[in-house]
Amino acid sequence: MKGSTLEKISQRELEQIIRKHKDFLTGRMGGARAVIKFKDLSKLDFRRCDLSQADFTGSVLTEADLSHGNFTGVSFFACDMRYANLANALFCRADLRGAYVAGANLFGADLDHADLREGRIMEPDNKGTLVDKPYETMVTKTHRTIFSGAKMGRTNLSGTRAGSADFSDADLSGVIVKDADFSGVNFEGANLTDANFVGSDLRNTNLRSSIMTRTVLDATEMAGANIEEAVTEGTQDKQIESLGKSLSELLKDHTDWVSSAGKSGTRLDLSGYDLCKVEGLNKYPLTAIKAIGARFLNQNLSSAHLQSAQLDRADFRDSFMEDADLRGSSLKHASFTRTNLSRANLSALQFKKDGGEKWLQRVNLSGANLRHAILTDVNLSDAIMTGADLSYAVLHDCDLRRADLSGAVFDSADLAGALLEDTILDEKHRK
Repeated sequence: MKGSTLEKISQRELEQIIRKHKDFLTGRMGGARAVIKFKDLSKLDFRRCDLSQADFTGSVLTEADLSHGNFTGVSFFACDMRYANLANALFCRADLRGAYVAGANLFGADLDHADLREGRIMEPDNKGTLVDKPYETMVTKTHRTIFSGAKMGRTNLSGTRAGSADFSDADLSGVIVKDADFSGVNFEGANLTDANFVGSDLRNTNLRSSIMTRTVLDATEMAGANIEEAVTEGTQDKQIESLGKSLSELLKDHTDWVSSAGKSGTRLDLSGYDLCKVEGLNKYPLTAIKAIGARFLNQNLSSAHLQSAQLDRADFRDSFMEDADLRGSSLKHASFTRTNLSRANLSALQFKKDGGEKWLQRVNLSGANLRHAILTDVNLSDAIMTGADLSYAVLHDCDLRRADLSGAVFDSADLAGALLEDTILDEKHRK
């Protein structure tokens, strides 16, 4: 349902509705329950308001701020809540069936006994009443509740009914999901670190490529679950302690190798190693390291020096890489899901041949996964990004001049202010 087809509610009108709803909750004269069905409420401010028992069925709340509010028992049935701020809000027993919550911030929210199951595809009739769509126009009678890419760290989902909901690429680290129905849910690529699923139903769930370190699964039903390529405590990765030298000693040899153009020292090769728990990694000189398939999950690499590095298939999910220098690096098929790369430099390195001719060593992100990544003000000029997945990525003011984005995926990506001069794009993405 597109917001442009719905009546727009102003901030002043919303505040009047909130005041009347407050009087309704306290039993005062003139009070009225907030019933705001099929309205455009995008970008409005609901912070700290008490709208428990309200009805928002079918409304658009994209980029609205509902943080710290009380929405106990509220109907958000079939609402569009993409990129809304729902942090630390109460959604106990809320009806979120069929809601579209992709990319929203639910950090610390309470969804105790909320209903996140499939919702029937419905539409308002000419009187505004919610009715079934005519059967001949329906592809399916139900649609999933979508939390793809949502930030849900430390959310309470205990007792929730979420059968067949989509949590792909969502950050669910530290969530509490006791005695809940999550059968058939899609968790592909989700971060489930320290999540507690005690007593919950996870039958037939898709946990492919999810992060499941320290995930609690006591008394959990797991029949039919797909955990292929999931990162668990038992996942076999080489540990840096097995190298026999401290990282400082290894990097000294590596620095000698870089400064001597390979004539002395040894290039540091961390391919396949687990580097998630290495403290202060961003303080080390990592120029030209080789770390193919290495794991950097949730690492702090802000301002790190990673120029001319070989990082193909490396896993940077949930990492902090603001202001990192990755010029000239190879990052083919690397994973940056939910990674913050704001202001990072991924432009080309320029060299001169003996005859004085200039040549560029371009960053190669072909086939990389950048879903839900933050790429605000990133320099990607001249980058090779063929086949990269930029779904839901934020590319505000990103420099993509002369970059090769042929075959790239841009589903719901935000390119506001991006520089696209001489960018190679598929015809379907050209305006």
